[in-house]
Parts: sequence; structure tokens; C-alpha cells
Amino acid sequence: MPRNVVFTNAAPLATPTEIGIVFDIAGSSGMVVLDAVALAETGAHEDPVVASAGSIGSQIKMRVGATWLIANVRSLKLLDGHADRIAAQIDFLGEANEEQLTGKIYNFRRGVTRYPTPGCMVYPVSSPDMKQIYAADDRAHIEIGTVYPTRDVRAALYVDALLGRHFALLGSTGTGKSTATALILHRICDIAPHGHVVMIDPHGEYASAFRDNGAIYDVSNLQMPYWLMNFDEHCEVFVTSSGSERQIDADILAKCLLMARAKGRLGQEIAKLTVDAPVPYLLSDLTNLISLEMGKMDRAGDTAPYLRLKTKIDEIKADPRYGFMFSGMLVADTMAAFLQRVFRLPGDGKPISIIDVSGVPSEITSVVVAVLSRMVFDFAIWSRGEPKRPILLVCEEAHRYIPNGDKIDSSVGRILSRIAKEGRKYGVSLGLITQRPSDLAEGVLSQCGTIIAMRLNNDRDQAFVRAAMPEGARGFLDSIPALRNRECIVCGEGVSVPVRVSFDSLEDSRRPASDDPVFSELWRDAGGEEEIITRTLKKWRAQGR
Repeated sequence: MPRNVVFTNAAPLATPTEIGIVFDIAGSSGMVVLDAVALAETGAHEDPVVASAGSIGSQIKMRVGATWLIANVRSLKLLDGHADRIAAQIDFLGEANEEQLTGKIYNFRRGVTRYPTPGCMVYPVSSPDMKQIYAADDRAHIEIGTVYPTRDVRAALYVDALLGRHFALLGSTGTGKSTATALILHRICDIAPHGHVVMIDPHGEYASAFRDNGAIYDVSNLQMPYWLMNFDEHCEVFVTSSGSERQIDADILAKCLLMARAKGRLGQEIAKLTVDAPVPYLLSDLTNLISLEMGKMDRAGDTAPYLRLKTKIDEIKADPRYGFMFSGMLVADTMAAFLQRVFRLPGDGKPISIIDVSGVPSEITSVVVAVLSRMVFDFAIWSRGEPKRPILLVCEEAHRYIPNGDKIDSSVGRILSRIAKEGRKYGVSLGLITQRPSDLAEGVLSQCGTIIAMRLNNDRDQAFVRAAMPEGARGFLDSIPALRNRECIVCGEGVSVPVRVSFDSLEDSRRPASDDPVFSELWRDAGGEEEIITRTLKKWRAQGR
């Protein structure tokens, strides 16, 4: 840049003037040269938005004809040979009209119809400007916090766009991710008391947060019948072999399972029954049929697959930990009642179901989540033609169920991937909550139309999120490692333009039980250890019963 470029001297701080000029324009981005002296003066402004002008992630504006063009600062560096000139890489966010009398902006919209030319003056954005940029329009929306760095400009998420295109909430442990999740779900439930939300809670954190406006289910009251499983899910529970033996065991199970389903009254009424149909059957019928088929074998060596299946089924029937699913009391056709309870149909003012799977044996946790997820999707498919009842499925610790790898070979991974790709066509919305986005299956995050990113400390996670976010949000993305707790970057369909948000505080009664232990205080407590151990061992040995 030539040394003889002159900037107009800054006006009084109450009416800040230009802070730089446009130097280079290229499509959706460009470069401006900022005056370090002007920035130092605006840095003392009483308006925190004006004071932050020129910093990474801040907004600036340029006058182009009768409109104001708004841009976001992505990166900064000193201009070669000019200690008082700062080169800033910018991304264009959108444009707004200017009110002739006051100079205020209004009618902000995304996109750019007319670009500035090199030499165009650059000005700081103010708090009144931010109110116009981030003002929610007439669409249904929820307010989740304040726009950084303002004190009172509210940040909103558009509910239909947020849910219609799926969303992901990402953040390292300790950033306030669980509280942010509870806040968003509470806001959704508040404006939709007749909604239908199903949340998979792997750690038992959210029961305390939704005790007043949600239905809480765990192993004590879930009562999920085993016969709701499809054939693949049956295989994951009952087939223990691997390699070529696994296929043999699966073929035997398929034949006997179909016959067991066909023995029941409901199965007899269906002309063309399939092995996947959610039709009640007795586990004793299944084991008896396996024994009958085993009796047809000529050689003793041929009976091994049948014995493996029968032993595994008997083992699960006898294990009290599996009682919530494999109890002999769950043989009646309770599918309609189960769907009504879990999908909140009707909701009775409690639109969210919290499914606490922390007490589910780890061997079948994935199968339980698979059954619940698949039932959400299958219900949406088979209820086409009926009045629509969209369902939001929220999955905490999503990377456990849709892991990254060459292929997804678990039933839960397959169904969640399918919901991510096809769910919106049928009215199924997916909310993925994870602390390790890089461990998610490739492509799943890109199916989420809205990404809410809290602080991510891992370089791989940051790179993964950066690849999934739109180009215009890059300036915001670079600040992800520097976010404070309870702050996030939101971009995508759920917001008008990318935004950095400070989340609202949540009342204690609505907070999840996810607070970290305070070692310095808890380790001062002493006494009662014998009683603690006695009570703990009793619950431990009874497996929580």
C-alpha cells in the first residue's frame, strides 16, 4: 500500500468515523487496511461493539450506494513497512438499508448484491447496528443468550430451520455443553408444550433438569419389549460368534424367530409376516423352536450353533439387569402404549421424554438406542398420510453411536446415519451432542444444517468443524479455541448470519446434574465413610435394584 494514503482523523468518540479503507475484493471475501490510531481511539468507546471494532470476529461496515455492507473480520496482520497500518481479511455477511435522517441501518438481509470498490471507507459497527443485524424476524424463534460483545442484543435460533435441517451442539468437556443443551431444549419446550422430543441420556444428567416438564424413563420404568427389535438387533444381542460361524447362527435365528412370531395371535393375522415385523412372541417359544431344530441334526457337532443361541437367550432371561426389556411380563401387545408414552402422544404438557440409559448393561446399550431411534424413524415412515407429528430425537455422546471409520457396522450407527440423511423428509429431526466431533462418522456432521460450536481444545476437532461450516463463518471459527465457558459460535440455517453468543443463565431447577466435583471442598469433608461404603455395596450388588 502506498505510504501517502491518508485517513480522515477520527471524530469524537460519540460519533466514530472511518477506521480504514477497502484494499482488495475477491468474491465473498476481501481485505481492508485499518488505521491503528483510529482503532486505538475507538477502543475507548463506551459502546462495547464499537470498542471491539477491528478485532478478530468483530463486524465492520462499508457504504455502497444507498446500502451498508456488513463484514466479519477473519484475520489481522501488520502491513509490510507500515507499523500503523493493519491488513484485515474479511468475510461478507450481508447488507442493510440506511435510514436517511438518522443514518441507522435497517432491513438487514443475507448475501451481497453490490460489492464495494477498493478505496471505499470502512466504519465500525455499533450496538444499534447489531440489533438490526441480529434482530429475529417474524419466524418462530427462541432466544438463547446475548450477541457477543453486546450487553443487550438478543441472540435467537429459528426453530423450524433449526429442527427441519438437524443440528449439532459441539464442545469440549467443561465448557457448559450439557447446560447449553438443556437451555435450548427448555426454550423449545416452552414455545411448544405439545411437542414431541425424545432425548437419549447416557449419563443420567437430564432427569433433574426436566422433572417438571418432561417424562423421565430409566430401567425401572422404561418397559421396552424385546420383540420390538428387528432381526439385526436380535443378532447383536443373541449371536455371540464371529466369522463364518456368525452367519450360520444368524440363519438359524432368522428361521426360528420368524416361526416364533408366527405362533402368536397377532402373527397369525398377518398374511406375509417378516422377521423384522414388531409382532409379540414368547422367548420360551423361540428357545423351544431352536431345540426342535437342533433335534433334527444328525451329528452332535452340528448342534453347536443351536446350543450357543439357546444358552445366550437363557442367560439373558435369567439376568435381572435385562428385566426392563426381556421380562416375561412384556409379551403383551403394548406397542401402542409404549409409543404414546415415549413419543409424548399426547404430551400432557410434558413434551420431552428423557431416556436415561445409564443403568442399561453396556453390552446392549447400543441396541436399546438403536431400537428407540429406529422406532422414531419407522413411526414417521408408516404414519405418512396421517396428520403429521414431527419428532425431535436428541442424542447425547453421539460419537459413541455413530463412530468414525471405514463403515458403520452397528444397527444404531446405521439408523442414526439414515435419519441424518433422510429424516427431514419424514418429519424426524436429529440433534447430535458430542465433545469429539472428529470421532463422528464422516458426513454426519455435514448433514446438520445448524452447528452450535462451543470451545474445542483438540486440533482435530477444530479442523473437523471447520470443514463442516460454511465459508462465511471462517472468521468466527478461528475464535473457537478462545471461547469462554457458556459461549458458542452458531452458524447455518438456524440463524440469519453466523453469530457468537453468550448463553443465558439457567435456573437451578432446570439445570442438568453435570457439575464437576469441587475436589478442594469435598476433600475437606470427613466422617460417615463406613455407612457410605455399606450403602454403596448394597446398591452395587443389587445392580441398582
